Amino acid sequence: MQLVDNDTFLKRLAALFEDSKNQGSIWLTHKRLTYEDDVNMEPKDESEESEYPCLIRVTGGGEVKFSTRVVSSQLPHFQREYGTLLKASMTTLRKRDKKREKQRAEQVALRKKRLNEPVVVDGAKRGKGRSRRQRQMKAAVKQQEALQHAKAREEAKAKATTETS
Repeated sequence: MQLVDNDTFLKRLAALFEDSKNQGSIWLTHKRLTYEDDVNMEPKDESEESEYPCLIRVTGGGEVKFSTRVVSSQLPHFQREYGTLLKASMTTLRKRDKKREKQRAEQVALRKKRLNEPVVVDGAKRGKGRSRRQRQMKAAVKQQEALQHAKAREEAKAKATTETS
């Protein structure tokens, strides 16, 4: 990994976006840069405020890796230039496949509808309609289990949202 200054970083990133315009992926990672003495994470005095720089890494393909360190005083200027570069390179992104998303939403709605419709068990207990009746009974049991599972999942989700609030 190569550490470069901010201007060089932006120039190389623009070149990387241009190279991967037709094919390829670029991974951007942002994180707060910490120092080795901060490993114990003990709370410091309130009067002592240390500023941490931001580390931005770029990985493209496999052989291209570089990063930059942005100090908090230079962050607004860097973010402006970085944002315009990202906006300019967003034109090469593929559009969302709304047709596929719509199909998935319709499938989920259909499953919910089937889950709420009761399974009718009819047919003879013996004789010609016996196997059909047994299939219907199995489907009814399976539907009840699915309803219980969905109810438990909703309760867990509701509990998790109340705990985080």
